[in-house]
Amino acid sequence: MSETLQEIAAAMMADGQGILAADESTGTIKKRFDSIGVENVEANRQAYREMLFTAEEAMTKYISGVILFDETLRQSTLDGRRFADVIKAAGAVPGIKVDAGAKPMAGFPGEKVTEGLDGLRERLQEYYKLGARFAKWRAVIDILPSEGLPTIGAISANAHALARYAALCQENGIVPIVEPEVIMDGPNSHHDIDTNYKVTEDTLNIVFDELYKLRVDLTGMILKPNMVVPGQNGPQVSPQEVAERTIACLKATVPAAVPGIAYLSGGQSDELATEHLAIMNKIGGFPWKMTFSYGRALQAAALSAWGGKKENVAAGQAAFTHRAKMNGMAALGTWSAEDEREAA
Repeated sequence: MSETLQEIAAAMMADGQGILAADESTGTIKKRFDSIGVENVEANRQAYREMLFTAEEAMTKYISGVILFDETLRQSTLDGRRFADVIKAAGAVPGIKVDAGAKPMAGFPGEKVTEGLDGLRERLQEYYKLGARFAKWRAVIDILPSEGLPTIGAISANAHALARYAALCQENGIVPIVEPEVIMDGPNSHHDIDTNYKVTEDTLNIVFDELYKLRVDLTGMILKPNMVVPGQNGPQVSPQEVAERTIACLKATVPAAVPGIAYLSGGQSDELATEHLAIMNKIGGFPWKMTFSYGRALQAAALSAWGGKKENVAAGQAAFTHRAKMNGMAALGTWSAEDEREAA
């Protein structure tokens, strides 16, 4: 039986569940492995992903979808089960990262544009056969007010690429996750929350304008935005203000037709990313479901507990399950700091 884009999107936004971003490129996961002294070879990458995907409680109760890297989508467990099938058996949707990364944008010093559109139609067709039912494309928007960044030109180029990607996904029966990330970390992240709000608002307005132009069906996509937060090195605000400003920004820019918002964690600590999501869902009053699509904020504790050792798989899975459960509660608006302390 064929699944519609809307049915896939609804499954990805299941109540009390969210999306695991396990799509780190070979280069990115090397940084993660370096932090725990594990060699970045395929066998270790396979073992690490198998630990996550076979954590039964986490995968069946709190994870609705998993974003995979090309290598990972083609891998299997040691006993021969394809990762995509393991994910589906847990009731989650397998997905795939399809962009080729953010590269320096010609004529725009300090800004990047995401590449990967060439040959995308054919890659999506292959990924569909391999079991992927959603995809992800990340655009990077840097804030550096002293240099006049971001520019409208860079935002527009990235928005157009996101829209072209989304249209190709839908043509091939794949739900696009549209991810325009306004960066909040890095050495130059001194901006305040007002600056982030304005850049996020401008970015989302331009992204949805491009999506309309390219006839993307908004009911068959998921938005993966940043939260409206100050720069990591800027003046900090309360979690309540982050939640209120984020909701206000998205209400001003995101059409109600979009079925779900799956936030990226964007350099926030594990617990702070959970707290912000929980407060937003407690406030409520918005037309979309709001959940998580976290990478590091779901995996950091599990990675540390595992440490690349077979005897630590159960400990790694327990750490992953805890974070997944906490974020599942946040997606329902039921999480509290007491829950973290009681489970610790």
